[in-house]
Amino acid sequence: MESTAKPLALVTGVGPGTGAAVARRFAKAGYRVAMLARDTERLKALEAEIPCTIAAPCDVTDATALENVIARIGAPKIVVHNAVGGAFDDFMNIDAATLQRNFDINTMALLHLAKLTTPAMIEAGEGALIVTGNTSALRGRAPFAGFAPTKAAQRILAESLARDLGPKGVHVAYLVIDAVIDVPWQRERLPNADHDFFISPASIADEVFHLAHQPRDAWSFLAEVRPFHEPW
Repeated sequence: MESTAKPLALVTGVGPGTGAAVARRFAKAGYRVAMLARDTERLKALEAEIPCTIAAPCDVTDATALENVIARIGAPKIVVHNAVGGAFDDFMNIDAATLQRNFDINTMALLHLAKLTTPAMIEAGEGALIVTGNTSALRGRAPFAGFAPTKAAQRILAESLARDLGPKGVHVAYLVIDAVIDVPWQRERLPNADHDFFISPASIADEVFHLAHQPRDAWSFLAEVRPFHEPW
């Protein structure tokens, strides 16, 4: 059993890309890492691969399940909300239930996580809540009608949390990922893209780790990462 003396990080949305990379980055730095996702088999495989990790199967839209997981693993020092619900179509073709589901994953789960984890951070006088976002949090395009509204709401909720929790010693930051993440299904979708067209999950994880460990006199709220050639 891993020592509970190590600080605990909690990461939602631990898939084969960004979530797993974030788990690896924090584990490498000496954290125990609780990995949350719905896919039990994938989490167990990652738990076997990455030292100091804890597989915690959980649907983040289930507030009771989240509460049970946190009661089991203990109070995290760092929370990274990386779980994401997405859908791509215009407003006429998006089902209302899809938009609601994405809102529950992207925004409501963040609210539940904050309620469940930040009181212990406030008591400790330190901690961080980092949210991974994308450019849909900043603008609405026609094919993103079932997605962008939920990411914009997520960003605004994170800002409200940051303004509330910052003076209490808890750092909240929102990372806009303005890039296509380098995962196998994106490579298959874009077979002719140059290698440096993508952003690597490891690079995202490094920035998440950096945000979570910024000195108290230089905290960021809104941060952005993109490949050097990305038009913006």
